[in-house]
Amino acid sequence: MSVKPDFPVLRTQRLGLRRIVAEDRTAIFQGLSDPQVTQYYGVHYETFESTQAQMDWYELILRSGTGIWWGLHLHDTPQTLIGTCGFYEWEQEHQCAELGFWLLPQYTGQGLMSEACDAILRCGYTRLQMHRVQARAEPENIASCRLIERAGFQLEGVLRECERKQERYVSLHCYSLLRTDAQAAIYLKESPT
Repeated sequence: MSVKPDFPVLRTQRLGLRRIVAEDRTAIFQGLSDPQVTQYYGVHYETFESTQAQMDWYELILRSGTGIWWGLHLHDTPQTLIGTCGFYEWEQEHQCAELGFWLLPQYTGQGLMSEACDAILRCGYTRLQMHRVQARAEPENIASCRLIERAGFQLEGVLRECERKQERYVSLHCYSLLRTDAQAAIYLKESPT
C-alpha cells in the first residue's frame, strides 16, 4: 500500500524547493521546450498547451504515491521557478525510487542542482524512508553524470540502446545509492535548515 506523504517544503543555502503549482506552467514550458534543457531529458514540448501533460504528471505521481517532484526557486524570488527535481517510479514496497532533474540554462554551472539534489536525497532517506535511489543518464550528458557521481552514486552499468529518442537509440548509464552505502551517510541526518 502506498503512502501519500505531506508535501515537504525544503530549503538549502540558496534555494527553496516547493510543490509545483498551476502558476508554474509558463516556467515549465520555458524549460521543457528549450533544446538545451531537453537534449538529454525524457520529454520535450513544442507548445504551451502540450505542457499540461507534464503538469498533470506531477500531480498524478504525487496523488498515486509513485513520486514527488519539487519546483526550485531562489530564496528572493519564490514565485520564479528555475528548474525541477524529484523522485519518480517510487516503489514504496521496495523503498526504491528514481532521481530526475532539470535546470534552466542561465542557472547551470553554479552548483544549484547539486544543492537541490542533496536536499531531496536527505528527505528521501530520512522522511520518505527510501533504501535505494537510482539515476540514469546518457553517457554524453557529462554534467548530469558528474552531478550524480558527486552525490555519491555508484555506476552499476550501461543499458545499451535502451531508449529510442529522435529516431535514434540511446544508451543510459545506471547509477544507484543505497542508504547503507558509506557515501549516503551525509543524507541520513535531517537538514539543519
